[in-house]
Amino acid sequence: MGIRKYALIGALALAGVSMFGLSAKAEDVKLTVWSLDRDIQPAPHLVADFNKLNNGIQIEYRQIQFDDVVSEAMRAYSTGQAPDIIAIDNPEHALFSSRGAFLDLTDMISKSTVIKPENYFPGPLKSVEWDGKYYGVPKATNTIALYYNKDMFKAKGLDPNKPPQTWDELVEDARKLTDPAANVYGLAFSAKANEEGTFQFLPWAQMGGGSYENINSEGAVKALEVWKTIMDEKLASPDTLTRGQWDSTGTFNSGNAAMAISGPWELDRMSQEAKFDWGVTLLPVPKEGAERSSAMGDFNWAIFASTKHPAEAFKALEYFASQDDKMFKNYGQLPARSDISIPETGHALKDAALKVFLEQLKYAKPRGPHPDWPKISKAIQDAIQAALTGQSSAKDALDQAAEKIKAVLG
Repeated sequence: MGIRKYALIGALALAGVSMFGLSAKAEDVKLTVWSLDRDIQPAPHLVADFNKLNNGIQIEYRQIQFDDVVSEAMRAYSTGQAPDIIAIDNPEHALFSSRGAFLDLTDMISKSTVIKPENYFPGPLKSVEWDGKYYGVPKATNTIALYYNKDMFKAKGLDPNKPPQTWDELVEDARKLTDPAANVYGLAFSAKANEEGTFQFLPWAQMGGGSYENINSEGAVKALEVWKTIMDEKLASPDTLTRGQWDSTGTFNSGNAAMAISGPWELDRMSQEAKFDWGVTLLPVPKEGAERSSAMGDFNWAIFASTKHPAEAFKALEYFASQDDKMFKNYGQLPARSDISIPETGHALKDAALKVFLEQLKYAKPRGPHPDWPKISKAIQDAIQAALTGQSSAKDALDQAAEKIKAVLG
């Protein structure tokens, strides 16, 4: 019995069949995809489903670690070992595009019936552009807005249907909601000295009329002064300076913060953990009628310029893009496209929040794009830390950041 069983498996293997379905045939084009996605995230499933199409192209998937993406991918490219396709964090995209490491997809996109630039939100689309050409396709997107605890608003005499709309209102409400005796802070956010800190602060600078090229504008200085007021008055926890967005939002979920600046990635956790009535509103602006902005996160697909199979790799990207309508339903990630409606989940608070995040995405701006974004971001992070720890004034800190960024920009 055993010998016959193994003989059968051997025969199936020779016939190009595995116990898990059709396997790759010798003549199939072989592609490799690198991504951070774990098994509960889209990429491995997209690859597996693509392989089931049996269309003469087979993809091998490799999961890589966040901290290693840039160094490992650049090393692989320089030594001729790059994958065909990679998922790259959107602010890192320009680094590769500007060095010729990513394939120019402009012509292929212009002929595609699946990937249409006009269907994407402006922010994600901007992040794959370099020198007027497209060097990638947005994979997914996210942004940040203001979560607030409606029960706490009621308890402190605030209208739960009127969350703060301006910076002044945010500070005033945070003062009223902060309750040291109950271990409740008015606001939770992340000012950590890494990309998360930049991610959270840059929209404030942009709403104040600044940008990474003009980080010490009057409005950006005002934004950092507001953050300093919040920290100095202990309206937010001291560890705002050291913890990331996930942990800071956890204090909101547990009832230890009345408001939190965070993203749609929290919606599933929020709907499971939060034992109170909550809502989401657009990020407060400097004053009524001011220009809105928000952060833009998540990853883009790109094809390395060294691929031996550009047409087949683009066919894979077209397939991935064709599955964007399942991105939220299956994985809780927002598609980077404005032409896809998000189906209701049946959870009233979550569905209402989703509408706000989709509205906020209209104003989301990429970090950069610039090939030296990590250096620019580091200058901004250093300024945030210097101002919030009292080492220098907000203006001096941002003036110093502006000088560092000027040197990077050349």
